[in-house]
Amino acid sequence: MTYDEALNRLQTIVSSLESNEAISIDEYKKKALEAKQLLDFCRKQLTQIEEEIEGIFEEK
Repeated sequence: MTYDEALNRLQTIVSSLESNEAISIDEYKKKALEAKQLLDFCRKQLTQIEEEIEGIFEEK
């Protein structure tokens, strides 16, 4: 999964949770857990990219 794919899926989940559509508590929990996993993945990706970019600029 790429960062963009994860971010798009996360945005879809957030939109569905904000839409006030009636969902079961089990479905809500499932979506919340998936959102947490996606958020963790995105944060990890951003940290890695930041480190790579810093390394590029530190090289002389």
